Amino acid sequence: MLTIAFLLPFVLLGGLVVFVAFSGGPGAAREAYLARGNRGFKILFPLLYFLLGLVVPALILAGREEAAGGTGALQNAKLTAREEQGKVLFKQQCSSCHSLAAVNARGVTGPNLDKIGEATPARIRDAIKNGGTGQGRMPAMLLEGEDAEAVAAYVAKVAAR
Repeated sequence: MLTIAFLLPFVLLGGLVVFVAFSGGPGAAREAYLARGNRGFKILFPLLYFLLGLVVPALILAGREEAAGGTGALQNAKLTAREEQGKVLFKQQCSSCHSLAAVNARGVTGPNLDKIGEATPARIRDAIKNGGTGQGRMPAMLLEGEDAEAVAAYVAKVAAR
């Protein structure tokens, strides 16, 4: 359904271009629409404006849902309360540096967490504690205690999925 809603404006625009071209240009097309257009034609264009302006965007917005992750197996995954807290903390503290498809994070300096290999909670906790690999590229102890545990649980669940 969303594919049809996405393609419909382009098909209608193409039909409008064909109408203008076969009418002899924009001025002649306007004249044909206003002077010689039949009743159906005069009803069709306002209806098209309504569909393109309200209905198509409404269909697209109605089809969007926030899931645990936006792709693949994670789309319908349920998160525990701790993982949900980890998701929020990851968005706040980590997403500006790290890429992670599950939260649509596109970080620019840190590694892509979908491509780091096996992401276990212990590995993620150690990276948070040591500042990544310990080379000073990431602040050590950026998160502590329950916050670090929650982020580790969330990233371990969704990374590379």
